[in-house]
Formats: sequence, structure tokens, C-alpha cells
Amino acid sequence: MSIRAPRKGENYELSVDLNSEYRDKRKDAIKRVIASMTVGKDVSGLFPDVLKNMQTDDLEQKKLVYLYLMNYAKTQPELVILAVNTFVKDSEDPNPLVRALAIRTMGCLRAEKIIDYLCDPLQRALRDDNPYVRKTAALCVAKLYDLKPELVIENGFLDQLRDMISDSNPMVVANTVAALTDIHISATSNQPSDSTSDPAVFSITSAILNKLLIALNECSEWGRVAILNALARYDATDDKESEHICERVVPQFQHVNGSVVLAAMKVIMIHIRNVRRDDLVKQLIRKMAPPLVTLLSSPPEVQWVALRNINLLLQKRSDLLSNEMRVFFCKYNDPLYVKIEKLDIMVRLASDSNVDALLSELKEYSSEVDVDFVRKSIKAIGQTAILIEGAAERCVNVLLELINTRVSYVVQEAVVVMKDIFRKYPSTYEGVIPTLCANLEELDEPEAKTSLIWIIGEYADKIDNADELLGIFVDSFIEESYQVQLQTLTAVVKLFLKKPDSSQGVVQRVLNTATKDCDSPDVRDRAYIYWRLLSTDPGAAKAVVLAHRPPISIPRTTVSPALLEELLGEISSLASVYHKPAQTFVGHGRVGADSVQRKGSEISDAQKALQTVVAGQQAENLLDFGDDSAHDGQPSGLAATQILPSTPAAANFLSGTSANPLDDLVSIFGGMETMDTGAGSLSTALSPTVTSLSSPFEGFGGSSAPPSQPAQNAQPQEDLLGLF
Repeated sequence: MSIRAPRKGENYELSVDLNSEYRDKRKDAIKRVIASMTVGKDVSGLFPDVLKNMQTDDLEQKKLVYLYLMNYAKTQPELVILAVNTFVKDSEDPNPLVRALAIRTMGCLRAEKIIDYLCDPLQRALRDDNPYVRKTAALCVAKLYDLKPELVIENGFLDQLRDMISDSNPMVVANTVAALTDIHISATSNQPSDSTSDPAVFSITSAILNKLLIALNECSEWGRVAILNALARYDATDDKESEHICERVVPQFQHVNGSVVLAAMKVIMIHIRNVRRDDLVKQLIRKMAPPLVTLLSSPPEVQWVALRNINLLLQKRSDLLSNEMRVFFCKYNDPLYVKIEKLDIMVRLASDSNVDALLSELKEYSSEVDVDFVRKSIKAIGQTAILIEGAAERCVNVLLELINTRVSYVVQEAVVVMKDIFRKYPSTYEGVIPTLCANLEELDEPEAKTSLIWIIGEYADKIDNADELLGIFVDSFIEESYQVQLQTLTAVVKLFLKKPDSSQGVVQRVLNTATKDCDSPDVRDRAYIYWRLLSTDPGAAKAVVLAHRPPISIPRTTVSPALLEELLGEISSLASVYHKPAQTFVGHGRVGADSVQRKGSEISDAQKALQTVVAGQQAENLLDFGDDSAHDGQPSGLAATQILPSTPAAANFLSGTSANPLDDLVSIFGGMETMDTGAGSLSTALSPTVTSLSSPFEGFGGSSAPPSQPAQNAQPQEDLLGLF
């Protein structure tokens, strides 16, 4: 005879206490259940025991039970139905807090079995005498719409919400606007066409506008943000209405909450487009500056969000903070991400009047210990030189002082910046070239080496020992990175075109090394192109390599004008922080990014794959310069994809029923060689070039032949260039 061991464990003890005859013991057990639930322990097995404690006059205990129900309703949907009677009873309780709590909890349960029981209590709550119950019920409608939209429309909840915009209590108005906005977003995300016939679409009329403006100043900060976001969607009928909206929204700049301030900025930036009075526009811009400056005294995280939004605003209104440069100076305890944003904004605000203070500050930053920040500061000096021509000489002097510090990373970043200054102001600051060349040994980063090599090649005719300097890089050509190899190749060719007598040896050496020993196809291809240019037409080589390049410039905006206008309508959201449209990082609707439906006119992935392979099969030989066409009368591109699906293999591949897609593709295109009649092989196309490559330096006084030069009895099919 076996004896059953006594049941033990924490959940068993809680179950016993939850069924205790003493009220205090039951309440204490509920608190312990919630504590366990909060730290992640599974207490769903106590659902029936907790449910028994739902009917109580103790408001604190009722809140705890409701909290438990919201957390475990999905895992125990059959038992949730037992709580419906208590919910309905609580929704008629004399205490408005209990009524609101019951409605809020029923909306949060998200269990389909009790949705139908929610409608009648929600109808009563929307017409409740107490505004606290009404504002809670308004949000509950949005939650119900998320679960079952047709139920909300059938019961007329949307019409009741629209009537509640006229409510006397501003908090009810704010919650109503928030609920209608959520429903509007949900409806329009499923149906992108903004049709006014859809009852879920929230269209703001002039009458609604006035009610929102009245309620704006009396709401909490959350309510103000909801109303301001609704005002940002409103299309003003004329300039007078836009002026009226701007004047009513401006007082929100003084709010202590940064989200309210940025939401007000968004409304002003949208409606200021329709304001025609220049004096009012200037007045509004002037009033926007102080609140933005105030945001910079926030904690670093909030400060960074404010800086990202300020960056966006300055791209649209560059005069917004023209007199506030000093507030963006970096503090010693600012995090790096804040400092970098401040640097970007300081460069945007740079002008002739404040450039001296800016350069002094940037020079100070260049002696900091944070290497990344120092690099960004030196780069900012270069950007200032490019933006303000009158300050370019002062910027160059500051860069020379930094180079004289002989600090490796400072010198290297300064060389990179000087290259950009030379591209902006060619033949203006040639006097600094000897200083740059003297620091050649300090350079160990590819970008810095590339910049100095470009400067030497560009001014090779004015640097006496240019061949010696470039010879240093030619000697270590194989060990250098690809970008340094490419730049060395181009610079040596420039040197040869400018000083052909003294540099023939170095150009021959670098071309031989690049074509024979280099493993980068890009470097080899460029070397062959230069070799061919120099051997056949020096004039063409000069026209290509020494072509005039327009001066560089820094755009005032980092995004396109259309995207900038879109992002200004998203200020105070993640889109304005990332400087990207919301659809690039947020999923559509309630399903996510995968729910985006393809348009019917788009070609399927399989069709695209088929089209690509057809194009590859039928591509003409670009090296065959013959006049005869190999594919006369044959379909190409998309037309070919309309013929090929007639085969069974292609039909299976396109329909997605193929057991082995790879085999089907092979069978589809296995017979396509019959379509390729006499296109000619690559080796045949290359064969006419045998004689022209025999002496690439013929005409330059050179006698060296290129690598892989063929013997006299070489076969025509031999690959002369070593490319294949």
C-alpha cells in the first residue's frame, strides 16, 4: 500500500491562503502572487483561486486581481468567462473608479470570448456622468477596434466618439482624439487609400478644429501631444486659418515637457508653409529659438533627441538659431554621441560673424583625448573652410598648427581634410604642400595615404621630388591596401603625363607591378586601361586623367527636399531622430513588415529570376565589334520570359510546384544554345589586338613590353591580357 506524499510548494501554499476564510490572509496571498508574477514566475495555475477573490469592496485588492487577469487571460480563456458577471456588476458600481477600472480591464483582456459582453457596459460608460469614466471608455473603444473593428462600427461607438469631441471636459476630448487617431491609423494602414467614406477615418473639420484649440491649453501633457498631432494632420482652408492655428499653438513652447514643445514645433513648421505675412513668419521663427535652447539643458538622452530634431529644423530654416552658436559648444562631460551632433549643428550655423569663435572652439577640441571626437573636430574645420570661402585661409592656418603637433591621428585627419580644401580651392594653398609631404612618414592609415598621394599627383609639376615621393609608395605597392594602390596608380600616371622625361621608369614599374603581381581585379583593370591609353593615344590619356574637375561643395541638407518635408511632419517621433521615413523601420498594420502586399502589376520573384537568366544567356559579346547580329529575330528580355514558360519545367518553376528548381532551370536553359548562333568567343574578339599590344610604350621612347606578351607563334586564342 503506497502512501501519497503531502503536496508542497509555493504555489500550493498560495492556493491555500487564497481560499482562506480570513480577508487579510487572502489579500496578502494576492500580493505575493502578483510579486511572483512580476519577477517572471509562472502562477497561471492559481487562476481559479485568484478569480474567487474578485468580488470584494476593497479597491486595492480588486486592482491586484484585475492586474492578474490581464496578464493571464490569454492562457486561461475558458476561465475568463467566469469573470464576466463581476465585470458587468462593477461597471454599474456607484464608485466611478471601480466603473472605470472594470471598463479598462475588460478592454485589456483581449480575449474573444468576452468581447460581446463588453459592448453594453461600454455603451453605458461612454454616456457616464463622470468624466474619468468617459475618458477611460474612449480609449477602450480604440482597443476594441483593434480586436474586432466590425463590432465597433455596428454598435455606433465611432459616432459616439465623434460626439465626445464636444465634451466639456478637456481630458475626455484629448482621450477621444487619441482613440480616433489610433483607429484612423489602423484603418488607413490596412487600406492606404484615404477614403472619407470609411467610417473609421478621422477627418478633422473646421468645427472640430476650434474644439481642439479650446481644449489644448487645459489638457495634461499626454493630452496636449495627442491634440497637437491631430492639428498637424489638419489641412488649413486658407492662410488666415493657418495663422490662427500658429498663434494658438505658440504658447505650448513654454511647456516644461519636451515632447509637447517638439509637437508644437511640428504644428508650426507644417502650417507656417501657408502663412504669407513675412513679419509673422519671422516672429514665429524668432519664438521657436528659446524653447529649443532650453531643451539642451535636459539629460543627455533627451538632449540628443532634441539635437537630431534641431538638425532637421535647421535644414529647412537655416536662420532658426543663427545667433545661438555658443549654446552648442561641447561640455567636458557630454557623451560622444551628443558632442558629434553638436559639431554637425555648429558647422550648419557657421557664418562670417561667428567663424572665429567656432575655429577657436574646434581647435580646442582637437587636443582632447577622445580620438573619434578629435577626428570629427578636424573634419568640421575642413567643412567650415569649404562652406565659408572668406574663412578658408584661417582654417588652413589652424590645420597647419595641428599638423605641427606631430600627433599621428591629428596629422592624418588634417591631411585628409586638406585634400578636400585643395579640391574646393585648386591652386590656392600650394604653399602648404611641403609641410604635408614632410609628414609622409607619419601616415599609416589608407585614407590619409590616399589623400597625400592625390595631392602629390595633382600638383606633381610643382613638386620637385614628386617622383621620389611616389616611388616610396610604388616600392611598397603590393603591401598597400587596394584604395592606396588605385590612387598610387593614378598619381603616377598624372606624374608621367606632366613630367614624361623624368618619370618613365616609375610609371613602367608601377604598371608592371599592378598587372603582374596585384591580386585585385580593379587595380589590374585600371592598370591595363592606363597602359592602353598611354601606348595608343597620349592626348586621350591627358584628356581622361587630367580632366578638369568642378570644385566640391557640401550640401546644406542631408536628405532630399521631398523627404525633408515628410520628416518635418514627423518631428518628435523616431522618424525625425533616424532621419528616415517611418515605413523603413516600422511594420505596416498589426502584422508587421511581412504583411505588405505586393501590387498586382509587379513581377514575381520567380519571373524576375527567369528574366535575369534570359538576359544573361542572350547578352551580346561586348568585345565583339562585328556588325553582324547573332540574335536577329530572337526575343530578348521580358519577351523571352513570355515564350519560355511554355515548357513544363518553366511552368513548374513559375508556379512554385517544382520539386527541384535548380534542375528545372537547367532544363529550361539547356537548349538555349541553339539560339546563340555565331556570337563569337571572347578570345576571337581579343585576337585583333595582338599587334597593338606588342609595344605599349612605343612612341614614348620606352622599350619595355607589357606582361604576358605573346611569342611570335602564339595561338590567336591565347588570352593576352591575363584577364581570363
